[in-house]
Amino acid sequence: MKEVTAFLKENPVQYLATAGRDGKPKCRPFMFSTEKDGKLWFCTNSQKDVYADMQNNPWIEICVSSPSFAWLRLSGRAVFVDNMEVKQVCMENPIVKQQYHTADNPIFEVFYISDGRAVIADFSGNPPAEYLL
Repeated sequence: MKEVTAFLKENPVQYLATAGRDGKPKCRPFMFSTEKDGKLWFCTNSQKDVYADMQNNPWIEICVSSPSFAWLRLSGRAVFVDNMEVKQVCMENPIVKQQYHTADNPIFEVFYISDGRAVIADFSGNPPAEYLL
């Protein structure tokens, strides 16, 4: 888990893919929020298409690469929870704070990855590192 969390923090713009409600894949930039109690947390807003997509089909995949051409693929199920402690941590990010202003904003949502699997790989020829989350 440490390696996955570090990779996400070091490479702050990830890409999250969902199955769109139209049955077609959708991919958009996203940001990791925090690791708490062994869970990887992200945030969004209940008025966005990505939220509706995840409500319809919670299985997602996140991909990100580093400047040294290593990459992380993280897949699992998005589980939405009204966790005020995590929302407060998310508010420490100026981008999140600018969009939602307060942790109790009614459209502000947080979710963690359940049933997750992460793979960190590179072009070194070494086998990828795999993690079950």
